[in-house]
Amino acid sequence: MSFLSTVVVVTWRGRDHIGACLDALEAQKSPHRTIVVDNASDDGTAELIRGHEVLRLDRNRGYAGGLAAVLDLIRTPYVAWLNDDAVPEPTWLSELETALEDSDAAAATSTIVLADGSTQSVGVALTADGHGKDLVLAGREVFGFCGGAALLRTDELRRAGGVPASFFCYYEDTDTAWRLRLNGHQVISVGPARVRHRHGASTRPGSRLFHLWNERNRLLMLARCAPSVVALRELTRFAVITLLLPFRRDVPKAANFRVGLRLRVLAEVLLRLPVTLAQRWVIGWRASVSRRAVWRDWGGR
Repeated sequence: MSFLSTVVVVTWRGRDHIGACLDALEAQKSPHRTIVVDNASDDGTAELIRGHEVLRLDRNRGYAGGLAAVLDLIRTPYVAWLNDDAVPEPTWLSELETALEDSDAAAATSTIVLADGSTQSVGVALTADGHGKDLVLAGREVFGFCGGAALLRTDELRRAGGVPASFFCYYEDTDTAWRLRLNGHQVISVGPARVRHRHGASTRPGSRLFHLWNERNRLLMLARCAPSVVALRELTRFAVITLLLPFRRDVPKAANFRVGLRLRVLAEVLLRLPVTLAQRWVIGWRASVSRRAVWRDWGGR
C-alpha cells in the first residue's frame, strides 16, 4: 500500500504512556506508516513496542537525535513528528494531510490540548529576544510548528538540512521552522487536527537539564538562523546577565538563573561555535529569503 505519511514516534522509557499513543495511531482514519524510534530504553518499553516497526538506537540521542536518525528511512511525501506521550484524535493525521495538500505550506502544526482541557499550543511564535513561544490562539499562518505533533513535507525538510541532531532535545522544531522559512516556505496551524498531550512525561519541565537544553539551543538556533546582529545581541545579553547575577539581590529561583548552569550553557555554545558558524553558512547558501526579512516579518509578533 502506498501511504502519504510516515508517523515517527521517538521514545525513551515510555512504557507508561506510549501504548495509548500507538493505539491512537492504529485508530487513525488515514492509512500511514508508523516508525517507533527507541532511544535505548531500559524500562521494558522495547518489549511493549515489539510488533511495531522499530528503529532501536544504541544510546539515548534525545528527541532531535531520534528524528534525525530515522529521516533517511522515510519514503513518503509527508513525515509526522509525534511525542510518545501524545494521543491524537482519529482524524488528526487526515486533517494535517488535507491542509498540506490544499496549500503550499511546508509544515502544518496541530492543536495540542493538555489533560485539563487547556490548550498548550496551536503553533509557535518568535519572541523579540528569539525564543520560541507556544501560541494558544492563532490565525492560519504561524511562524513555526510545535514538534510534539506536526506534519512536514519530507523533501522540504531534507532540503532545509534535516533535523539538528546535536540539539538533543528542545528547539529542534523552531530551528527547523526558521530554515523552512529561509527557504521560502510557510507554516500553517490546523485547528481540527487535535492531540491530547501528557506534557512532560519524558522530560521534566523546569529541571536543570530542561533549562540547559532550552537556553543552549536557543542561542545555537539564533547563531545558525537569525540575522547576525540578533544572534550576537542575544549571546551578549545572556553573558552579561550571567556575569551580573552574583551582584543581584532579586535573583529568580528558576534553574536558568543559576550561574553554574549559565556558565555551562556559554561553554557549550562557544565550543560548538566553529561548527555552528559553518552550518550558518550552509543555511544561508540554501536560503531564498534573507534572515532580515524573516526576522522583520516574525520577530516579536
